[in-house]
Amino acid sequence: MQGEPVAAQGLDREALGGFVEETWEQSILPQLAAYIEIPNKSPAFDPAWCEHGHMDRAVELVEAWCRAQEIQGLHVEVIRLPGRTPLLFMEVAGSGAGEGDDCVLLYGHLDKQPEMSGWREGLGPWKAVREGDRLYGRGGADDGYAAFASLSAIRALQLQGGRHARCVVLIEACEESGSPDLPHYIEALEERIGSPSLVVCLDSGCGNYEQLWCTTSLRGMVSGTLRARVLEEGVHSGDASGVVPSSFRVLRQLIARIEDAESGRILPEHFHADIPDARRAQARVAAEVLGEDLHERFPFAGKTRPMIDEPAELVLNRTWRPTLSVTGVDGLPALADAGNVLRPYTALKLSLRLPPGVDGAGAAACLGEILEADPPYRAGVVFEADEPADGWDAPPVAPWLEEALDRASNDYFDKPAVYMGEGGTIPFMHMLGERFPDAQFLITGVLGPGANAHGPNEYLHIPTAKRLTCCLSQLLSAHHNASYGDGP
Repeated sequence: MQGEPVAAQGLDREALGGFVEETWEQSILPQLAAYIEIPNKSPAFDPAWCEHGHMDRAVELVEAWCRAQEIQGLHVEVIRLPGRTPLLFMEVAGSGAGEGDDCVLLYGHLDKQPEMSGWREGLGPWKAVREGDRLYGRGGADDGYAAFASLSAIRALQLQGGRHARCVVLIEACEESGSPDLPHYIEALEERIGSPSLVVCLDSGCGNYEQLWCTTSLRGMVSGTLRARVLEEGVHSGDASGVVPSSFRVLRQLIARIEDAESGRILPEHFHADIPDARRAQARVAAEVLGEDLHERFPFAGKTRPMIDEPAELVLNRTWRPTLSVTGVDGLPALADAGNVLRPYTALKLSLRLPPGVDGAGAAACLGEILEADPPYRAGVVFEADEPADGWDAPPVAPWLEEALDRASNDYFDKPAVYMGEGGTIPFMHMLGERFPDAQFLITGVLGPGANAHGPNEYLHIPTAKRLTCCLSQLLSAHHNASYGDGP
């Protein structure tokens, strides 16, 4: 890869944008609507996914659309390793220079989060509804659009006569479960993938819908179930309270070992990491760009306010600091069924987000030790950790890529690109970062204000998806020029 910045040249921006607009409206959106209506929940949320067949239906839908695209050198294949979710593998031969081991690796996934409650009237997780610039429904933005956008960007570039390196597109089916199957596919396909000099992941967020956002880091995660049992069966609360400790209070005491109840700060230093100066500087820029939108994007109830008032520190809170969320509970009856009973146990689903650089496996072991040690009242306390995920910090951006991203953002959003970390986890990125340490990375996506991935009323912002497709097409051209220097 040459170090000097080389712009994508020879592309007709208006013609490229027109093709992408027509492709999205006439071809992609109808298919994406059909995809949304398939309840292909990730294996963690549908252990019988194979028997139900929804994942296969989603794969077949996306595969059929991909095969129908008139892209020179396109090969489409569904690969199935025994006992694992399927993988959609696509390869597009390079044009001009660029054959061989080098490639651009493009990534997305097509499994989904569960339904969740709270969808407003007329909407639902498995119901595609377009309202103006928004396409509502589960999975359209996270991450069903990725395969469509990737191939459309390549086709748009080819129609312009532009050149690109060999492209490999991987669409997995278990990302929302932590990508347990993906390393096995990467290993099995090692020779076919080669050595990417650029990795593009379309599964991230954007701070607004007005410019191209480049994700610089991702947090890791330790999740698991914390259970406290104090009785073999429930007993009359008037008889037992004051003698038998509350299992809920036992959990409150245990969580207090991890989190400061007033500030929300995670107490054990094991879960913290030093924040690089460059990431602090980027956080200040992102906070300035976003302003009040940084927190107004969230549907606060009543007079609820953000945890702190300093915008740049809010950015760092959600990207470089550990945080704890309770995402589920068991052992508590519904309010209508809540009798005067001292319950035998309470179980909480914990989600601890970790900064980049904190080892997920080590954090899971440490969390278990802290929570299970010397339990209050010698209650039966067990913490069962799920598969942990490591965070990721991007390598320095090469000059050619920085220029290409800024040019693309200005060309299609009329504003420069912005760099910011994301608070979520994409397990694939840590693995790829270790496997291909010399590659450049573009991690981006369409999950902006109000998109509400994983929650109710999730939507895809259609204009952003179209502009991002155009940016990707231009980026592929710039990558080829920077790598091989032989024109558009």
